[in-house]
Amino acid sequence: MAQESEAGDIRPTSFVEALGERYLSYALSTIVSRSLPDVRDGLKPVHRRMLHAMRELRLDPASGFKKCARIVGDVMGKYHPHGDAAIYDAMVRLAQSFAVRYPLVDGQGNFGNIDGDNPAAMRYTEARLTAIAKALLEGIDEDAVDFRETYDGEGNEPLVLPASFPNLLANGAAGIAVGMATSIPPHNAGEICSALLHLIKRPNATIGKLVDYIPGPDFPTGGVLVESRETVLETYTTGRGGFRLRARWHTEKVKGGGYIIVVTEIPYQVQKSKLIEKIAELMHARKLTMLNDIQDESTDEVRLVFEPKSRNVDPSVLMESLFRQTDLETRFSLNMNVLDADQSPRVMNLKEVLHAFLDHRHEVLIRRSRFRLGKIEHRLEILDGYLIAYLNLDEVIRIVREEDDAKGALMAQFALSELQADSVLNMRLRNLRKLEEMEIRNEHKELSGEKAELEKLLGDEKLRWSVIADQIAEIRKQFGEKTEIGARRTEIGEPPSDVVIPLEAMIDREPVTVICSKKGWVRAAKGHLQDFGEVRYKEGDKERYVFHAETTDKILVFATNGRFYAMGVDKLPGGRGFGEPLRLMFDMPADHDIAELLIFKPDRKLLVASSDGRGFVVTEKDVFAQTRAGKQVLNVSGSVEAKVCTPVTGDSVAVIGENRKLLVFDAAELPEMTRGRGVILQRYKDGGLSDVVMFNSANGLQWRSGERTRTETDLRDWVGKRAQSGRLPPKGFPRSNRFR
Repeated sequence: MAQESEAGDIRPTSFVEALGERYLSYALSTIVSRSLPDVRDGLKPVHRRMLHAMRELRLDPASGFKKCARIVGDVMGKYHPHGDAAIYDAMVRLAQSFAVRYPLVDGQGNFGNIDGDNPAAMRYTEARLTAIAKALLEGIDEDAVDFRETYDGEGNEPLVLPASFPNLLANGAAGIAVGMATSIPPHNAGEICSALLHLIKRPNATIGKLVDYIPGPDFPTGGVLVESRETVLETYTTGRGGFRLRARWHTEKVKGGGYIIVVTEIPYQVQKSKLIEKIAELMHARKLTMLNDIQDESTDEVRLVFEPKSRNVDPSVLMESLFRQTDLETRFSLNMNVLDADQSPRVMNLKEVLHAFLDHRHEVLIRRSRFRLGKIEHRLEILDGYLIAYLNLDEVIRIVREEDDAKGALMAQFALSELQADSVLNMRLRNLRKLEEMEIRNEHKELSGEKAELEKLLGDEKLRWSVIADQIAEIRKQFGEKTEIGARRTEIGEPPSDVVIPLEAMIDREPVTVICSKKGWVRAAKGHLQDFGEVRYKEGDKERYVFHAETTDKILVFATNGRFYAMGVDKLPGGRGFGEPLRLMFDMPADHDIAELLIFKPDRKLLVASSDGRGFVVTEKDVFAQTRAGKQVLNVSGSVEAKVCTPVTGDSVAVIGENRKLLVFDAAELPEMTRGRGVILQRYKDGGLSDVVMFNSANGLQWRSGERTRTETDLRDWVGKRAQSGRLPPKGFPRSNRFR
């Protein structure tokens, strides 16, 4: 394609280059101008522009409110060329006390609630700045930060705010850019200030020491942080990780000797209404069998009441089941990917973030001091001119009355600067009294002293850091732990101990009958059926596996592809219909079938064997994988497939092949493995393995023959070593070559 420049010439360029150039521009715009916060003030451009616009509207904490529609209009028209809905959403979030730890906007009207209800339209709500927002803007008129032109070139906007408040860590941030994202939880401002003061005293402090001051996030909705110090330290060291947060709860006694569980704080960013809906769904699905009822008694404060089914239920076990299945426990990720002072995105650790804030405060202090020094020097120059005029008042009056060029004459007569001459000429007659001269001398003395202090400050770095420490200490005094807004809300708890939840706590224990047909259709009929003749199957199908179980049991399926699949009995389809194909419940290939289906028993051992006569012993807990893909245990390939899965129940193994040769050998010759092809059980010249069974040699070998069970105790002719061929079975052995 061709590219046209501003001059009008057309230059050929490849489509790949043109697309790459434009996508790179878009990516950089998203990263820098939209999604990632600045490490210095912790704000994205939309938030920074909003606060600046509200300051321009003089919406200070002590002033009145203005309609949000007016504010959004100013932000959109002057600074932020995006949709009004996006701007209003950003403003609403800054005003929600449950969304930000330290609100920057003081809202009046309906700004939403913790249940997830939407705020009122912007034409109904009003807003102004908070004291913390004012602290972020403090010094913006004193050349503390750089400004740039707005998008239309008609005004100016700050590149960053002076930010005397550590907003990035205090309020956190979240955003998704192109190829990168940020997620920073809120923290306690008092703890941040304490860490900053320590870092000023000891710039080489370790992150471990800083974590002593900042033990973890402080979420606006409270809760309990259940993360080990080692995990917290690693997260803050790398700038990546996460924090596990749980709801705060306690028990209250009720009449009759029972109790209720009351949740007073829920995890951050969890909508209370959706949380209750989820718990109700789990109760309806009988997955919270220990819970009888839930009630929402919340007012301005959260109060969720859980009523157990019995007073014998352990409250910690009940809450543990809720933590595992609901958002009463969540994990908040930390990814401190921010823009540094050079507007480059990178992941910082805790120490780097704190240092970046201190460096910004140092730069702001220098710029404000220089600005103030310039103002003082300008004023002192004017005052010096006034004093010269007072000392030569009569001559000044004469020159003003008689000279045509009074300004030039004053400058020539008294060596005044142009500024001083203009100031003297603009002086009112009422200011010529003696008292005014004394006030000017006092002001000159005060400003001269302040000038000397500023010059000393600019020349002494140690003194500057002392001033910054005083400023941070003042912020801690205003918004720290001892204030109402600054008290820590999230409790730093201990990592939870392993609470064993019995399966009965998750599922109602009820008797069922598991039925699986020859074609692999499975179902679970209620109750332990005694008359299996009443069970109906599809035309041309019949029973294959029918056994009693409980809803708390799990079934274990061994397929001819050598994989084990597991599923809870409670997840099987009901017994009214014909069930569902078991193959479709798992990712079982269509060309493979079920080799065995049994109830899962963790400590039981199984003998698995393939059609080529190989096998080994495996423990059931090692093959359990409750996923659709199952777990590969017996390796098979080509025409070889898994054939037998039988419990290990004796000291001997009986193997019979398709060639009708029987071999009996000691079970000790079988290896115990977790995966593989196994060892040769019986060797074949033609065909393969037909069946395997384990038995106690003292009781003899049993097999089914029609409706009867036959037993052979004298097995000397068939006893040998593993991997031998064997001999023809005893008379009366089934022609099916099967023991069962």
